[in-house]
Amino acid sequence: MSEATELLAAMGNGDAEAAARLWPLVYAELRRTARAQMAGERAGHTLQATALVHEAYARLLNGEAETWEGRRHFFGAAAEAMRRILVEHARRRDAAKRGGGAGRVPLDEDELPAIASPCDQIADVLSLNAAMERLEVEHADKAELVKLLYFAGLSLDEAAAALGISKTSAHRQWVFARTWLYDAMTNGE
Repeated sequence: MSEATELLAAMGNGDAEAAARLWPLVYAELRRTARAQMAGERAGHTLQATALVHEAYARLLNGEAETWEGRRHFFGAAAEAMRRILVEHARRRDAAKRGGGAGRVPLDEDELPAIASPCDQIADVLSLNAAMERLEVEHADKAELVKLLYFAGLSLDEAAAALGISKTSAHRQWVFARTWLYDAMTNGE
């Protein structure tokens, strides 16, 4: 059993100091996961990978007492926390972008500024989140694979090992999940 797994178990048993000892062991891997998630975001994103790691870790520790079933469970939960943080960030940005509750101001047609095309991917993040939520309901095993590959940044081999399935099965599930998500995002069903 690895030291990280032992510390996760100790945290589940109420050892308050285990979290402090766990942080240096998991920080590099959490940072790699955050960088992988941030790579899919628009350029100039206001949330940085370091902030994403710290926020996700704080949420994991400040939630209800959790008994981690090992590294896979912990890093899966961390990836899910990071995904939720990015979605919340996108929703806040989208709300602000749409006026954030501000009143309308009438303008003459000649006074309208030129409209630039949006350079962010807010709609994509929200669409992906909605599709992921439906995938979790309909195909939980495939949703877990997507989280490990897309959000946790694991390779196909690593994700297959974490899920206890063959690389061939993981590849088939990944192809299915990508197609399913694409269809759900483009057709909205």
